[in-house]
Amino acid sequence: MNEGQPMARPYAPGPKQFVFAAGDGNDQQVSVSDPQEAYTAFSAFFRERASATYTISDEPAGQRLVLVPGQGLISRIRGGDRPRAEHLRVDRGNRYLPSAMLFFENGYAGLDRFGQWFPDAADLDASPEARGAARAATFTTEQAAIEEVARIWEDSGIVDPSDRYYVFFDSRDADESRSERAELLELIGFLGLERVDAPAGAAGGEVWTRTDARLDAEFARWS
Repeated sequence: MNEGQPMARPYAPGPKQFVFAAGDGNDQQVSVSDPQEAYTAFSAFFRERASATYTISDEPAGQRLVLVPGQGLISRIRGGDRPRAEHLRVDRGNRYLPSAMLFFENGYAGLDRFGQWFPDAADLDASPEARGAARAATFTTEQAAIEEVARIWEDSGIVDPSDRYYVFFDSRDADESRSERAELLELIGFLGLERVDAPAGAAGGEVWTRTDARLDAEFARWS
């Protein structure tokens, strides 16, 4: 969790009600017994419409997820006594439905590990490298930086078969994940991790570092 962000309240278990909207006036209210049932219902809603915006609302909890595929944008919104809105730039079309599933599972907090969230949507207009550097600058303690590196690694990382190196952005090209790569490089410097050259034949977007006991412990906690 990013520094300064309040601890999320437990997300209520059991039957839940959601409202799906796509801006066409044909909102759909569903009552579901579990997240998988909600995901199945929303997947059908999402695929049956060609809309600029899709909204999932959990009105009792005061939380919403907004998907804007045409702009590569996901927003999550939490009301209550500590309202907050955060925004995420996505570069792959297969990210929208997984974000919905995480929202169904644990609401706003369920998306904490999903990507680089920014409180100001205008920040998303910056270059990927600028977004990454700005995101990295928000982590000012070692523990917070370690947790963020673990989030990045969880999405795309492996341990080299020699057990001596972490491989971030495994098998990804240099034009993929540019913002998160820029953030990672800043955090590597902040934490004093030792970066090494990728071996011949590695994908152009991979980042290799030597293993570190601090990250071993954090990766184990996240797995």
